[in-house]
Amino acid sequence: MDEIIAEGKTAKQLRKEREDRIHKTIALEVPDRVPIICGMGYFPGKYCKVPSSAAYYDHEAWLNAYRKTMLDYQSDLIFPQAPQPGKAMELLGLKTTKWPGYGVDEWKGHQAIEINAMSSDEWDAYFKDPGSFLLTRFMPRVSDKLAGLAKLPPLSGLMGGGGAQMLGMAMADPDVETAIDTLRAYGREAMKFRDTMMTFNQMLLDTGNPIYFQGAAMPPFDIVSNQLRGMQGTMIDMYRNGDKILEACERIMNDSVSQPLPPPSENGYIRLFMTNTRGSDDFMSNKLFEKFYWPTVKKVINSRIELGGTMCIFFEGNFTSKLEYLLELPKGKFLVRLDTTDIYKAKDILKGHACIQGNVPSTILQTGTVDDVKAYCKKLIDDIGKDGGFILSPRSSTDEVKPENLKAMIDFTREYGVYN
Repeated sequence: MDEIIAEGKTAKQLRKEREDRIHKTIALEVPDRVPIICGMGYFPGKYCKVPSSAAYYDHEAWLNAYRKTMLDYQSDLIFPQAPQPGKAMELLGLKTTKWPGYGVDEWKGHQAIEINAMSSDEWDAYFKDPGSFLLTRFMPRVSDKLAGLAKLPPLSGLMGGGGAQMLGMAMADPDVETAIDTLRAYGREAMKFRDTMMTFNQMLLDTGNPIYFQGAAMPPFDIVSNQLRGMQGTMIDMYRNGDKILEACERIMNDSVSQPLPPPSENGYIRLFMTNTRGSDDFMSNKLFEKFYWPTVKKVINSRIELGGTMCIFFEGNFTSKLEYLLELPKGKFLVRLDTTDIYKAKDILKGHACIQGNVPSTILQTGTVDDVKAYCKKLIDDIGKDGGFILSPRSSTDEVKPENLKAMIDFTREYGVYN
């Protein structure tokens, strides 16, 4: 018999109830109460006095911290900081990330580092043979240990026996051997981690928590900006090589829309994560947004929805001036998570069209009192949650919040946010 987890219900019963509540709200129906989605991040470590580095190097301690936190903090969906293969990651020596215990204090969170992985005069090389470019130019730049990959011949030139000979000769180069050995060592170490990830996901299910996402789909412009050219390079190219940016976004978009959806959750739902960053008001005018950003991301979103997916879109930063573009997306088929966007203006524009998720400030959760948190949540529920279409959540990171404040946010919403 399934163990009773909370509210007199088993984990399986809770998972179904919570997923149904979330998706009913996204479909703009009125559920029994306002749902709660909570990004947990590294908070369970703080709550259980376990360093953040345990997520990378002490997986048992991390799993136990998450198990306790999941039982004590009963939201409808959580966005976890899953364990990571720290030892394997060290072998690659990537320049694009630091994490607790490796370049970052063991009690803090990880950091993404943007590097210049592609120059402005390399667009044609990228378009001609993307696979070769990523293997022989991009990868050597993100890790010095993979520098030898730059000596590999173009993949498009390996047809026939001569190609095999060419590749064999390249593999004999000591620098190439070093890069291949690094990748093999990483792979062997990472393979050991698969059971850890399966155990972590099962723990989430066993504590009544549906797996948050079944997959992801990213804005093509953000892939160009975050991974290929960097923010500075991309913004320069928008004016000097605008046609190249547009072509890259179109190619990435075509690849994205050709991908099948992942399998659904046990209750038949497919949630796809998307985060929008460089299209925000902080980075881009509406004129540039209409030219470079919106056309391809709109096609990606629509393609996933047409296949039966539910897009859960995090608009990082401020998208207030761009809210009306979302009216071009299918009604009741996507979730709009807001950070610093004016949530009241969002309600005015998107009411009856899209579900809004947000947006308790991390500053209140970190420095405010329990009463401050309750008052803020009450106002959101009264003003934004009226008539449904609203999911309450923090704006962004919960890594450094006060445990009592996060508890108050969840418990108050469960008690007060009930629809009559």
